[in-house]
Amino acid sequence: MIWPCLMYRDAEAARVFLTEVFGFTEKVTVRDGDRIAHAEVAWPEGGGIMYGTVGNHPDYPQQVPGTQWVCVYTKDPDAVHERAVAAKATVMTEPYDAEYGARNVAIADSEGNVWTFGTYQGA
Repeated sequence: MIWPCLMYRDAEAARVFLTEVFGFTEKVTVRDGDRIAHAEVAWPEGGGIMYGTVGNHPDYPQQVPGTQWVCVYTKDPDAVHERAVAAKATVMTEPYDAEYGARNVAIADSEGNVWTFGTYQGA
């Protein structure tokens, strides 16, 4: 099992964005005062990510928020796009049909990480 880990300057805003805009389900949120030290969200179609507040976790040496690219399988990238547009998120690439048969959309999260949601399940 793989758990991509992302760091955010404002992990609370990321929590809201990941759940309300992208559609992840909150599983675990551990706070250190008013900061999110560690959190996990699950994707309804399988998998999930971990995230937290930058500088709050000594086990993560690479802590440059907003520089990651994450690919997520979904049966309905257009639904993710619709939620992103309604939330006034930054759509990097409008939904399109790729030459390899997948339907994709790319959206930046609250701190600039680029998320591609598409129907491609990998080789």
